[in-house]
Amino acid sequence: MNFLGFSPKQKLVLTWWMPGGRYAGYEGIICDGAVRSGKTLSMGLGFFLWSMAQFDGRRFGVCGKTIASVRRNVLSELLPRLEAMGFRAQEKRSENRLELRYGGHTNEYYLFGGRDEGSGALIQGITFAGILLDEVALMPRSFVEQACARCSVTGSRLWFNCNPEGPRHWFYTDWIGRAKARKLLYLHFTMEDNPSLSPAIRQRYHRLYSGVFYRRFVLGQWAAAEGRIYDFFDPTQAPPPPPGPYERLCISCDYGTVNPASFGLWAKKGEIWYRIDEFYFDSRRAQRQMTDAEYAEALRELAAGRPVDTVVVDPSAASFITTLRAQGWNVRKADNDVLSGIRRTSNLLKSGKIVICSNCADCLRETEEYVWDVGAVGQDKVKKEHDHAMDDMRYFVTTILCEDRAPFAACSVARGGHKEGL
Repeated sequence: MNFLGFSPKQKLVLTWWMPGGRYAGYEGIICDGAVRSGKTLSMGLGFFLWSMAQFDGRRFGVCGKTIASVRRNVLSELLPRLEAMGFRAQEKRSENRLELRYGGHTNEYYLFGGRDEGSGALIQGITFAGILLDEVALMPRSFVEQACARCSVTGSRLWFNCNPEGPRHWFYTDWIGRAKARKLLYLHFTMEDNPSLSPAIRQRYHRLYSGVFYRRFVLGQWAAAEGRIYDFFDPTQAPPPPPGPYERLCISCDYGTVNPASFGLWAKKGEIWYRIDEFYFDSRRAQRQMTDAEYAEALRELAAGRPVDTVVVDPSAASFITTLRAQGWNVRKADNDVLSGIRRTSNLLKSGKIVICSNCADCLRETEEYVWDVGAVGQDKVKKEHDHAMDDMRYFVTTILCEDRAPFAACSVARGGHKEGL
């Protein structure tokens, strides 16, 4: 990281809580806005500095969508900085707990993941003097409310950090929209608030994103998802498959019985993955259904004797997975996080890291027909039509290309992970 100090907005995040200041009476802070805008770094540092300066012998919560994302997005970036400042840190990974010592004060920080509605039960029964919720817009409302209810110590404060979602999202309407009534300081970040981000990198992000992702992650807007999902993609410009040899071959599968099934053959050449061939079967059009054995034979024909090292399959297709494994294929169940998968796929298509070749007619057709469900209320959903090749492509990206995810950190250090990670 090329660290160039803090911007005025970052400095406010670090110091708003200090006694006697203009915002000292606020009960919490919300920071939202663009990716790579510097909010995560300043929020994390501010939270730990505040808690260690104001309390001794207390417990605090540090929450992300998963505990892994907390460690990756928060602790891995902040602990080296805190230790350089003289803090002594001891992480007890088996207990998901961090102990910090500084200036005669010792406090404990418990790590939690707010992945789903059941996560709220994990945080019950503990009392906090404060809580940091990173990627809060990706957490269920029940978890966030339970976490906030744990902060009953006098002087406790709430720290929220997120990238934008849709304008009907519950956190935008109930927390950001009511920040003043809740006595919360609300700060909106743009990329210009990160002094460590060069103009060239800012321009890269302008080139990388499009549509709703551009509005949310580059402009920092709580924008609605509408229209074509891959609105930048022109299927008429698809190139023919490049000649071999290839460095690696994989197949991605969206399994269907009543609905269509789609398999894509992916070949790596240099730094690019090409969809060089595909299989697509619509049982309604054919007026018959295929068995697992027939699908397995279709997959073998698609491979055509080439050394396919991995087959990625829809995780719900248990019987098909069993059939393929019995035949000796190396099968991986796909990562099926739809929205983050679409975001990653969009970025890779736009940057040219994945290419759909001209002979993959069904995949090219679906890129024009794959659209957001504008009737969905309060959340982003895709319209469940013309999405089978789109699903198998997304499975390939999220499962095979996970090591190539573009960073979503809100500071100048690359991060992985959902929402601020690609």
